[in-house]
Amino acid sequence: MTPALPALLAARRTVGRREFDFSRQVAVMAIVNRTPDSFWDRGATFALDRAVSAALAAVDDGADWVDVGGVPFSPDTPEVSVAEESDRVVPLVAAIAERSDVVISVDTTRAPVAAAAIAAGASVVNDTNGVRDPAMVELLSEGRAAVVVTHSLAAPHTHLPSPRYGDVVGEVATFLRERVDALTAAGIPADRLFIDPGPDLNKNTAHTLELLRRLPEITSIGLPVLAAVSNKDFIGETLDRPPGDRLPGSLAATTLAVAAGARVVRTHQVAATVDAVRLTEAVLGLREPAYLRHNV
Repeated sequence: MTPALPALLAARRTVGRREFDFSRQVAVMAIVNRTPDSFWDRGATFALDRAVSAALAAVDDGADWVDVGGVPFSPDTPEVSVAEESDRVVPLVAAIAERSDVVISVDTTRAPVAAAAIAAGASVVNDTNGVRDPAMVELLSEGRAAVVVTHSLAAPHTHLPSPRYGDVVGEVATFLRERVDALTAAGIPADRLFIDPGPDLNKNTAHTLELLRRLPEITSIGLPVLAAVSNKDFIGETLDRPPGDRLPGSLAATTLAVAAGARVVRTHQVAATVDAVRLTEAVLGLREPAYLRHNV
């Protein structure tokens, strides 16, 4: 029942201190934000000790990967300086790296923050600006960190009302292909690249639903695709649910994304997502059940 997927470029990868075979495996990425104004937790993990505890709890719940952020994408939050962003994320990265071999990514568009986080133990940069900053390209080309290349029309923290597309999926795919070509030409190997079509980032609910419906057009690029759908506005608007009531919708979107070929999923609620992903892997023939007893 495995869906027809293109051969993933460098499906077997070492990411940080863990090994993955993305031809048969989906990585679950936990979200831990050190921000006082996250739409999800409203600052519950802003304190360093709480952020560390949340990250380690996510690992215990089965997360393969922890994504650490210090600045929301939304423009409706206060500006954060480079120094403040570094102060938020670097100690958290260091604390997680000291206690776990989990993959750690830093959710940032700023090269100085990325450099400091990598030095502290991060092995991936999750760049929601599509790695368009030449300084970020240079940093990644000179190092060994992997990078998530995300589609957005505008830079994070920028108002872009009523975004328009002729064909949202075609335009997102073209953007990602062009960025991948530019990054590999700059000396970043393809086996260090992940791609993210950017659900809800400068897109309305109809755009994001279309992206999920046609996700195989993104996976056909041949690089592992990150599905960052957890608790987003498109789920709230589709189901008429506030952020705290979006888990069922998030799990449905995540499951559909995995079935369509996504190989990394980003989530606020790790335990439930791990179960949904592992069951989906089993249905698709990517993994065996934990045990067989019923009617054996």
